[in-house]
Amino acid sequence: MTHTSDPATATATAKEHTTATSLRLEGLCRRIGGRPILDGINLEVAAGECLALLGPSGCGKSTVLRVIAGLDPCDGGRILLDGRDISQQKPARRRVAMVFQSYALYPHLSVERNLSLGMELRGVDPEQRERELAAVLELLQLSALRRRRPSELSGGQRQRVALARALLRKPQLMLLDEPMSNLDAQLREELRPQLRTILCGGRAPAIYVTHDQQEAMGIADRIAVLQEGRLQQCGTPQELYQHPANLFVAGFIGRPQINLLPQGDGTVVGIRPEHLRAVDEGGLAVRVRSREWHGASQLLLLESAQGPLRWTCDGNQTLGDDLRLGWERRHEHRFEQASGERC
Repeated sequence: MTHTSDPATATATAKEHTTATSLRLEGLCRRIGGRPILDGINLEVAAGECLALLGPSGCGKSTVLRVIAGLDPCDGGRILLDGRDISQQKPARRRVAMVFQSYALYPHLSVERNLSLGMELRGVDPEQRERELAAVLELLQLSALRRRRPSELSGGQRQRVALARALLRKPQLMLLDEPMSNLDAQLREELRPQLRTILCGGRAPAIYVTHDQQEAMGIADRIAVLQEGRLQQCGTPQELYQHPANLFVAGFIGRPQINLLPQGDGTVVGIRPEHLRAVDEGGLAVRVRSREWHGASQLLLLESAQGPLRWTCDGNQTLGDDLRLGWERRHEHRFEQASGERC
């Protein structure tokens, strides 16, 4: 997708009254029936930064958003938005905008009415309303669609309308809960760079929930990995991939998954599939179980005395069924087998 005008100018116009803010979560807790759903989450999101929450289903990603927005109670800890504790404030007073998986558009209203209605109810004068509406429509490439109803739009267009509505609220914080999960893979790939430009180009911090690590890596500045309501690691995509803090993060980040080889000394060695290489002598004897050709690369699923392995190699490489593989020690990730923590 390409913009017909300068996106930076349109972003500035659409957010001209938004002041730079930051978010800090201190020991955030949520319990249901005595069971911890969130267990002492500590996170910071700077102004203009996009943080992705990543983890398996049921790990607490969406609950973090709901507690921040005030839709679920905060059972412990504090939520500081620009230094103010909003933990017990009513949702309407928090100046937080949410974009959900479902678009939640009025089906009988046009795009422009879906967007202008909220400003009208907030008492924005007509001239300013039209100026801000035109800016956000231009920013999200919706100008030509302003008179259409949601039923006349594609899934990607409806999601952009939902995002435009959130931007028009001039929030101090943007929360997005799997906003692209209803879209097909090609459309998600097309929208990723546009979403990153919008979320990382403003003054408000943004938290983006997704189960898709490729989406998280493509959109967010940093990623926080959750498991069973606990924060496992937070860092840039490169930090999580190259220096995982524990076995869970190592296995969750990266596709194909990392190879984990138990050692006799109570540790586990992790080797990324792309770091294996064929050797003539020494190394580990393996047998090819299956091959997946991906064009420029191929994925080989292998059997070895230390368990199954995955190897990503050149798609044009011709290989037999019985091989020996090795790796450089600098590519090893070593973890304590009992605790799972990085050595």
